[in-house]
Amino acid sequence: MRQVDLRSDTLTRPTPSMLQAMAEAQLGDDVFGEDPTINRLEEMAADRLGKEAAMFVASGTMGNLVSLLAHCGRGDEIILGSLSHTFFFEQGGSAAVGGIHPRTVANQPDGTLALSEIEAAVRSDNIHFPLTRLIVLENTHNLCGGHPLDIDYMQAVGDIARRHGLKIHVDGARLFNAAVALDVKVDRLAADADSVSFCLSKGLGAPVGSVVCGSRDFIFQARRARKVLGGGMRQAGVLAAAGIVALNEMVDRLAEDHANARKLADGLAEMPGLSIDPSLIKTDIVYFEVTRDDMTVEELVKKMEEQGVRMLPVGPGRIRAVTHYHLSSDDIDYALAAFSKVLT
Repeated sequence: MRQVDLRSDTLTRPTPSMLQAMAEAQLGDDVFGEDPTINRLEEMAADRLGKEAAMFVASGTMGNLVSLLAHCGRGDEIILGSLSHTFFFEQGGSAAVGGIHPRTVANQPDGTLALSEIEAAVRSDNIHFPLTRLIVLENTHNLCGGHPLDIDYMQAVGDIARRHGLKIHVDGARLFNAAVALDVKVDRLAADADSVSFCLSKGLGAPVGSVVCGSRDFIFQARRARKVLGGGMRQAGVLAAAGIVALNEMVDRLAEDHANARKLADGLAEMPGLSIDPSLIKTDIVYFEVTRDDMTVEELVKKMEEQGVRMLPVGPGRIRAVTHYHLSSDDIDYALAAFSKVLT
C-alpha cells in the first residue's frame, strides 16, 4: 500500500546531496566558534536574511526562546498572537525560563494582529505595569492556515515598534514558504524585524535545526542564552552541512509543495461532508473541517490511515494536512481517491 504522510513538513528526510554533504563535512568545536561548516551556514543565513550575524540552534522552539531571552529581561512583556506557535506550542518557555510576561492579541484569520490592537497593547510607563519590550509575529502562520504576512504589513508593524521603541522578533519557521508564495526576496520580509528565526527541518528538508538571525550584538546575547539552555552542540557541522544544501537547493522547489496543497484543497472542496475554502490556501498547510454527523474527525483519520494516508487531527471537527518534499502530485491524487472511498 502506498504511504502518503500529510501530518507535517517536519517529516522530510535528508536528500542524497544532504547525506553526502553531511558525510564530507569539515568539523570543529562550534562552542569555540571553530566549526567551519557551522560558520559557513551562519554566514549564508545572515546574508540571505539581510542581517549582520546568525546562529545555528537545535530547533525552532529553541530559536524563539533564545531570541526572547536576548531581547527581554525578567518581568518584561511581549506582545504576541493568541494563536501563535510561541504562545500556544512552546510550553510557556518565555515565562518558565525567562520570567517574560506574554500579552496576547487575537490573531486575525490571515495570521496578522490588528495594528490598532498591537498599539493598544503597548504599556504606558506606569509602575503598575510590566515594560513592553517586544512584538512577536509568525510568518507563515501555522494555526491560521499557513498564511504569509506580506511586506506592507511587516512595515506597518515596524512603524509601530519604532514609534514606541520596541523590538520585533519573527518566528519565521516557514519564512521561505512565505517568500516563495509572495514572490519576494526573503530579506524584504525580514527587513523590519530585529531578529528572525527560520527552520531548516521543515519544507527545506534538512534533518535537524533552525537559524536565528539579527545584529551582532543580538546574536552575542542569543549565543549566551543558547549556552544556558544546553544548546552548544560542539561538532554540529555534520548537521549544518545539510542546512547549507537546504538553502542552496530546496527553496525554489517550495512552490511545488504549495501547488500540491492547492490541488489537495480543490479536491477536498468537492467532497461531501468536508468544508474548506481553497482560495485561502497560500502555502503548504491545509486545514479543513469535517461536517458529517455520522463520522468524527478521529474516525475519518483512522479510516484514512487504513488507506495509507496519514493526517493530523487538531481539534473538534478540524484536520491539518501539510505537503512537503516527499509528496508528489500523484500522491495527492491517491489521497483524494482515498478520501472519496472513505467518505462514500
